[in-house]
Amino acid sequence: MKRLDLDGLLGYSARVLAARTQTVSELRRKLTRKAALVSDVDEVIVRLKENGYLNDQRFAESFAGWRRDNEGFGKDRVIRDLVARQVAVETAKRATEKAYAAADEMEMIGQFLERKYRGKNLAVLFQEDKHLASAYRRLRTAGFSSSNSVRALKQFASGTRDLDSMEDIENA
Repeated sequence: MKRLDLDGLLGYSARVLAARTQTVSELRRKLTRKAALVSDVDEVIVRLKENGYLNDQRFAESFAGWRRDNEGFGKDRVIRDLVARQVAVETAKRATEKAYAAADEMEMIGQFLERKYRGKNLAVLFQEDKHLASAYRRLRTAGFSSSNSVRALKQFASGTRDLDSMEDIENA
């Protein structure tokens, strides 16, 4: 593999960023694999930040808004996904709080359940404990809070005792 000099790394980073927005850590990892000199990677990162092409806060805000609007995920999931992409925890939390400030989690949970159980009568489906537990796990994995997940499922389920025990286990 041919190693790239400073100019080559700048061109490569432009192509990478044109294809998909990257976090600083993601781009640093890609550039390090291609660089002839590791010190050139730092120079490229500095230049990109100075010119506004690389900004983790802006990336996190855009990512959080997109995940909220297009995939309907809850805050916890978005924070986990941002941290997995090596965005700083505080940056991820700040961006997610900003993106979800006006969002109604109960409404989002309702939309999520409609999407995941399209065409099914949820009141009938959730009569069985296994389906109720599965829905609760799905909601938690999607990043919704346990209290709102339980509240939403109580609207459909008659066996609310089971839901209360799930929330107690989660909070323990």
